[in-house]
Amino acid sequence: MDKVVVTCALTGVLTDPNQHPVPVTPAQMASEAKAAYDAGASIVHIHYRNQAPGMGRMPSWDPDVAEAVCDAIRAACPGILINQSTGVVGDDISGPVACLERTRPEAAALNAGTLNYLRTRKDGRWAWPPMLFDNPVDKIERFAGVMRELNISPECECFDLGIVRSIGMFVDAGILDAPAHASFVMGVASGMPAREDLLPILVDEVREGTSWQGIVIGRTEVWDVHRRVAELGGNLRTGVEDTFYLPNGDKVSGNGPLVECIVGIAREVGREPATPAEVREMLHVAG
Repeated sequence: MDKVVVTCALTGVLTDPNQHPVPVTPAQMASEAKAAYDAGASIVHIHYRNQAPGMGRMPSWDPDVAEAVCDAIRAACPGILINQSTGVVGDDISGPVACLERTRPEAAALNAGTLNYLRTRKDGRWAWPPMLFDNPVDKIERFAGVMRELNISPECECFDLGIVRSIGMFVDAGILDAPAHASFVMGVASGMPAREDLLPILVDEVREGTSWQGIVIGRTEVWDVHRRVAELGGNLRTGVEDTFYLPNGDKVSGNGPLVECIVGIAREVGREPATPAEVREMLHVAG
């Protein structure tokens, strides 16, 4: 069978743990990572949360928190690959860099372009104040340089077609090494919609040899897109950062059932989840 890399996005950025089943503490993160690992995930994508009482909804770039989370995950799931978020608004990247330097994850998300991060309510009001998720080339280059120095594999997150096309130019300019790794982020309200018919266009625009995965955000509509990703040879990602809903519409209790569903889809189209050792070879990851 063809092998597929399965990633679990464990918690997300600002989701309220009082309302949704998102892990916050190192022990919770390790438990959810183990459930995902046992279900077939070889990579966990992680965000760090503030550990102060009542502050678990807020992000953290405290290297001590990062170290505690990564150590707990590695102890619970020997061999699993860690992919750390690096997304920050503004020019100061010192927080994500400090966490990368402390924990040395195998991979890290590299936001590969700028997005107006928008959403409106039914009455036309903004769901939050319009925000610019700014990722200019000089910021991307600084992140990529740190990742190269630390031997961390960049995972280029792409919110629109232009960002997908930019990855090849980053390789040409020496900012990224080939082969690059691209993620098509679909379902953000002001980015690419979660539509399976867009996938062949996106795949056609990545350079030959570039590995790619779908990051599909939404409700039950995400599962048809995941199936098409698997059919087209892409890698798969799910987790409570991306959806809270199973294909039948039931709300999940955690990450394990989501990974079980996406692995089931992969097997239905003739693909088998890669082991952590196979992922390291497939994605040219050190370690």
